[in-house]
Formats: sequence, C-alpha cells, structure tokens
Amino acid sequence: MWVVRRIGIAVAGLALCAASAAVKADVVVVVATSSPVKTLARNQVADIFLGKTSRFPGGGQATPIDQTEDSPTRDEFYTTFTGKSASQLKAHWSKIIFTGRGQPPQAVSSSAEVKKRVAENPDTIGYIDTREVDGSVRALPIEAQ
Repeated sequence: MWVVRRIGIAVAGLALCAASAAVKADVVVVVATSSPVKTLARNQVADIFLGKTSRFPGGGQATPIDQTEDSPTRDEFYTTFTGKSASQLKAHWSKIIFTGRGQPPQAVSSSAEVKKRVAENPDTIGYIDTREVDGSVRALPIEAQ
C-alpha cells in the first residue's frame, strides 16, 4: 500500500513540475517598430530596467515599461535579464528610492498594455511573452556578452 502511495506522490510531483514549466514564459524585449535601436546586450537591458542608465547605447532616451509585480512574465524577465528574484528586485528599488537616486519603471497590467505604450513612443522599451509579439512592436535581438 505504501508503494502505491509513494508512486502517487511522485506522479503528482511530476505533474506539478510539468505544469510550472508550461507556465514559464519565453520573454522577449520589445521596442517600437520605429525605434532606432536594433540590438542590445543582456547587461544593457538590465541596466535600463534597474535604473542604472536612462539612455540607449546610441545616446537616445530609454524609458522602460515594466509589468506589475503579480506578472509571471515580469518574474521571468527579471530572472533572465538581471538574475534577480522578486524579493531581490524589491530590495534593489527600496534602496534606490530611499537614497533618492531614482524611481522604478512605470508598471502596466498586461503585455497588451506594454505593446500599446511601446508602439506609441520610440523611446520606450518593454518586455512581453514571445507569443504576444505582433506587428505593433519589434522583438529586439539580444547580443551575447
């Protein structure tokens, strides 16, 4: 009887792992189709979204558009591009705000809202699930570092 119970627990664990992998989003960085930015390195993207720079490498203004804290796409983006977890990111911004060195990017509630904001302004940069990319924005190639 205990063997059947252990097998059941193992099967349930595998199902949960598969479900969490299915939830994991493939995230892409997006800019307006009219943006002069053609590519960025991973660390350049991280610097923009962590408030370390407000400019693209060519000197143009860079205005990041974030997603809300409850977004799985946001979690995946920050883990992939900055190596920071949600709690580390919160601590980062608390320190920046407390010292008066900046404010976090404006957050919107969905990938559709990110696309809308990015499409309207060539100075903006955002991130969305790769399945959400359409003709309104351009997925930005990320250079190897």
